[in-house]
Amino acid sequence: MAVYEILPTKVPPLGERGVIAWVRHNLLSSPFNIFFTLLGIAVLAMLIPPFVQWALLDADFFGSSKSDCTGDGACWVFIAEKLKMFIYGFYPEGELWRANLTIALAVGTVALLQFTRGQKLKIAAIVLLPIVATFLLSGGVFGLAHVETHQWGGLLLTLVIATVGIVLSFPIGVLLALGRQSRLPIIKTLSVFYIELIRGVPLITVLFMASVVLPLFFPEGIDFDKLVRALIGITLFQAAYIAENIRGGLQAIPTGQYEAADALGLGYWQKMRLVILPQAIKVAIPNLVGSFISLFKDTSLVMIIGLFDLLAMVQLTANDRDWLGLETEGYVFVAFIFWIFTFSMSFFSKRLEKKLDTNNRD
Repeated sequence: MAVYEILPTKVPPLGERGVIAWVRHNLLSSPFNIFFTLLGIAVLAMLIPPFVQWALLDADFFGSSKSDCTGDGACWVFIAEKLKMFIYGFYPEGELWRANLTIALAVGTVALLQFTRGQKLKIAAIVLLPIVATFLLSGGVFGLAHVETHQWGGLLLTLVIATVGIVLSFPIGVLLALGRQSRLPIIKTLSVFYIELIRGVPLITVLFMASVVLPLFFPEGIDFDKLVRALIGITLFQAAYIAENIRGGLQAIPTGQYEAADALGLGYWQKMRLVILPQAIKVAIPNLVGSFISLFKDTSLVMIIGLFDLLAMVQLTANDRDWLGLETEGYVFVAFIFWIFTFSMSFFSKRLEKKLDTNNRD
């Protein structure tokens, strides 16, 4: 009787695992990839050392005025001295706790969405956040002093516009997508007309319309706040793009899913809520997050109607005669802040896709 010896498993070769394997398969897999890898390294070698020299090695970090920046590098003293304006704008000093509490609630909501499974709790948090934030920031109730919206600014205003635009545009976009898929000619025609009209004009035009033309439709004596008009314009604009993203997800759902829902005797709204939309939204997540990132970056356009978001605050403070010539530091700071938020949204999107992925790819 033959005796077989079980040999111990061997570790895969170094070139087939870890960083070396990743480099081989992604950067050095062909002459074409090798060429562009070397080209990319050369470009980075030309750009990174001068930037590090300017931003870190020769930079000035401490002081209280421009005269304290004596080196040839960046003057980060400007950012440190104006940081409060960059974050809060002209929000009253004694009421900053309300802005900080609002930001903390937003962070808590994001954590709730990430680490809890209760769908109703998540929906409630998303719906309640803009309402609670409005009462906190605006005041005028529960003994809170009223703060005019023209005093809001900086990163706080950017987050308010982006959050409200995302939360309100999503359900409107879903309804528009369902309307475009509807068999009723009137609903379908109106949905298509609205989506194509909004997508055919730039956001800056919509903001001008919301700020200048929209008040003409209000009854005499009624006027909406400038920020409210901007939020209406941004929400209606973003809803058209959300609708197209959702429509793409709806078209990706197999016909069998509709037939299965019909076979169970589900009504239209039951079918959409329980079967179709959850799958369509899952498919549309990458496009939806791309739209949300675009909206977050497009909030900088509100400065054309007199609202001072983060970018506008940098431009305003850079025109201070005591800090002239330091626009570069401000723009680098803004770029870094925007990158943090957009990267976080992209990272959260990838985790959500992986969490909801039900495809068996083994």
